Amino acid sequence: MRLIDLTVHIPDRSRALPQEPAPSRWRTAEFRIYAVFIFIIVLVMGWIPITLSSPTHPNYPRFRSRLSQGWMFGRPVDNSDAQYRGFRNNFIPLVLAAGAFLLAKFLRTRTHAARTSPDNMYLLPFNLGASIVMLIALHGTSAVKILAILTGNYFISKGFGGSKAGPLCSWIFNVVVLFLNDRYSGYRFGDLAPSLIFLDSLFDGIYPRWHVSFNITMLRLVSFSMDYYWACSTTAGPSEIVAVPNEKQRHTVAHPEAMYSYLNYLSYALYPPLYLAGPIMSFNDYIWQHRKPLNIPRSTVLGYAMRFIVSLLTMEFILHFMYVVAIKDSKAWMGDTPAQIGMIGFWNLMIVWLKLMIVWRFFRLWAMAAGIEAPENVIRCMANNYSVFGFWRSWHRSYNLWLIRYIYVPVGGGHNPLLNTLLVFTFVALWHDLTFRLLAWGWLISLFIVPELVARYVLPEAKYGHEPWYRHACALGAVLNILMMMAANLVGFVLGLDGMRFFVQQLFGTAEGLQFLVGASVCLFAAAHLMFEYREDEKRHGIMRRC
Repeated sequence: MRLIDLTVHIPDRSRALPQEPAPSRWRTAEFRIYAVFIFIIVLVMGWIPITLSSPTHPNYPRFRSRLSQGWMFGRPVDNSDAQYRGFRNNFIPLVLAAGAFLLAKFLRTRTHAARTSPDNMYLLPFNLGASIVMLIALHGTSAVKILAILTGNYFISKGFGGSKAGPLCSWIFNVVVLFLNDRYSGYRFGDLAPSLIFLDSLFDGIYPRWHVSFNITMLRLVSFSMDYYWACSTTAGPSEIVAVPNEKQRHTVAHPEAMYSYLNYLSYALYPPLYLAGPIMSFNDYIWQHRKPLNIPRSTVLGYAMRFIVSLLTMEFILHFMYVVAIKDSKAWMGDTPAQIGMIGFWNLMIVWLKLMIVWRFFRLWAMAAGIEAPENVIRCMANNYSVFGFWRSWHRSYNLWLIRYIYVPVGGGHNPLLNTLLVFTFVALWHDLTFRLLAWGWLISLFIVPELVARYVLPEAKYGHEPWYRHACALGAVLNILMMMAANLVGFVLGLDGMRFFVQQLFGTAEGLQFLVGASVCLFAAAHLMFEYREDEKRHGIMRRC
């Protein structure tokens, strides 16, 4: 097994190399030193939060109430993250739901075994039926609200056909719906019409707060609207363009107009395995995978299931030994050193990354088992990123593909990268949550892209890549990038502005803080070289990833 095999596979990852990759440096004295140094540092990084989580630590009483009974080695578990708690506490019901769906699909397939057509279009009505059952079970009578919104978007899209007003009106409609969902917390029937007030208490469903997860559905509605607009605008015969589309073509090659039907639209927007959390597929891709079914080997599904199980157990180990979420929420860092506060922030970011990866991989695994290959959301570990652009391409990848196709390219793409990037990340922040904290995160990310753009322009690899100093200059830039990305994500997803302000005061206002900053920068410099070489190793095996 090669080292690069640890990185998850994505379709079309192998392509022609733009230039000859450098000889391997893994066995050189320089990289042996880097590897030993980083190995020791990683052990220290794990030891710090474990000691902070010890019952003998002075701050332990401040966060003890946030811990729950665990199952590993008699230790409590930090189950205080509300988002992951919802998944963790309902894991068995989710597995049973996935099993029931797959069993029903298997039976439906067996009854259709005599079909003469090689496609899976017959599964679209089945998917829709399963979606309606799921929708009612999850949201009760609020399923009517969701279907009403979906129907409104459908008629807006179909009503304008190939007119540019179609995507514009669909965008306005969906943004307004997101705002109203947040403003009125999903609406109450009694507020819409007094005669309907009985529906508010008739049946709430398992997950009454449907508006919280509707943000994901909104992306699918926009995808349908714009894919339909482009299908109406193209003059070529879409079915004749390609016989068996690859991953990219499944997004870009349109279908005959009849494929953009109400049944197919609802089946796509509410597809059970991907409904709650994604990954996000385009409408075109979803229909192509029914018109031209993919052959997903059983070994691929089982291998992906093993990845998921390893990720799940890794998370359980962290939550049983590092109570950093409870420490963060309780602000139980009084008396801690800047290094300790830094590790609280780092491991909170790691948990944010890991919890979302676990959720996305569970639902992607469910879809794969059903014969649908959604885009892989997480390609690299959070700690294996040094570029702002690369991080975004490898983190929530399906969302990144959606943003590029439906926002970045339509507004001009690379012709005005700074302005368009600011627009994209403003949307990303507001789409996540209508709060100033995430808006600040989006603007910080946009701002932190500037140094990387300038560095690429001033020191292009094509001109200076052969120079012996170039690799080290890139590592210095990577250190700055990593520090900025951590700062932005700590503001957006962990500490908030107030918590980050306290950390910055400790970092720059004390001698111990400055020492930690210098030490952390040295560690990141060595780690950046290992990241560079890992990617060079991929190139040596014909793998080109832009992250």
